[in-house]
Amino acid sequence: MAIAGAGLSGLCLAQYLMRSGIDVHVYERDQSPFVRQQGYRIILDRYGLEALRESLPRPLYRLALATGDEPGGHLRFTDSRLRDAFTINFKVELNATRQVDRATLRSILMTGLEGRVHYGKAAVAVDDLGPAGLRLRFSDGGAVAAHVVVGADGVGSALRAQIMPDADPANTPMAGIYSRSPLLRGGASVIPDALRTSGVLSIADRPGRAFFFTSMRFGENPREAFARVTPGTFAPTGDDYVMWALLLRQEEVPVVARGDLLALRDLAVRNSADFHPLVRRLVGTAELDTTVLNLFATGRRPRQWTVPRATLMGDAVHVMPPFGAHGANTALRDAVLLGRRLAEARASGTPVEEAIVRYQDEMVPYAFRAVDTAAGLMRRLTGTAAAPHWVLTRLLPRLHPVTVPEG
Repeated sequence: MAIAGAGLSGLCLAQYLMRSGIDVHVYERDQSPFVRQQGYRIILDRYGLEALRESLPRPLYRLALATGDEPGGHLRFTDSRLRDAFTINFKVELNATRQVDRATLRSILMTGLEGRVHYGKAAVAVDDLGPAGLRLRFSDGGAVAAHVVVGADGVGSALRAQIMPDADPANTPMAGIYSRSPLLRGGASVIPDALRTSGVLSIADRPGRAFFFTSMRFGENPREAFARVTPGTFAPTGDDYVMWALLLRQEEVPVVARGDLLALRDLAVRNSADFHPLVRRLVGTAELDTTVLNLFATGRRPRQWTVPRATLMGDAVHVMPPFGAHGANTALRDAVLLGRRLAEARASGTPVEEAIVRYQDEMVPYAFRAVDTAAGLMRRLTGTAAAPHWVLTRLLPRLHPVTVPEG
């Protein structure tokens, strides 16, 4: 079996299939595991945690929990000066959610797959060879034979146009400049105690602009935890940090800045100038090499799947704006569902085509509910409607004190 893409869902599926005794190889377009930034802190909900619990050997699952932390119990919505507008309090079930660092989790998911993850292999097409199976072709001219092909190659999937030709993602008006900044400065946290367990979405006075930030505190230092549980494996980070995102309209991001880290940082500096000094400090201390641009898109429901033994997972099929913490959890949910259906088919002798159809029929409803939810949140929180924006930035903050003094 061949998986295109060594992101969270592709690696999770590979782990599940390995534990089920199914031969699997993963092909990744990047030249090495950590050649580029692939995300920051994420919150795993019960679906994400269940996927890891079912897919990973027990020591690796415990490692994921140990290096994570309990997520904050609420999300604050504020004006640009960090005056509270309102707060959403989450009903957190004990052990049902976990805050983790994406790169650390990806390292955990790679453990045990040595020799099965192949880098510098950008998938470009799948050939249906009939009874002989499938052939996955790469941009370098190479190819591999496979009984099943899974595209887990992200929003820019090269396989989607062939496997799911009627469902290219729809663009949205919004984008995000993402980065991270050190949590500690002079030994003290840059995030005040009032915001220690909060995510914060600061709505700008200008409609269509906002700033999100939250802290990632490791439960156990990843380097120490990896050395204890999986000696010799690589922990990509070990320092607590603040992840942040400046949300703005795509039309405000010059084309020439989209691949230039310095230009992106300068754009973030200019567009955060009217925010609270804490926001400006976060932008000013950002780690340049972790800065990325995300042009938000929304997946569209597929109506046809054209290659019977090939399918898609994660952002390749249902990309969604990063509102509501649904994206990674939905992708991990896909991985364990597909793994379960393939393992069941192998055990029962059911044709693999039937297993894939069953996976697709089950995946599309829950995945696109998440897409619709995330897109709706984005529209409400970054829309240009004057009345809701006035309530968020003018009326409600008058009822609350400043959350963080500006001194």
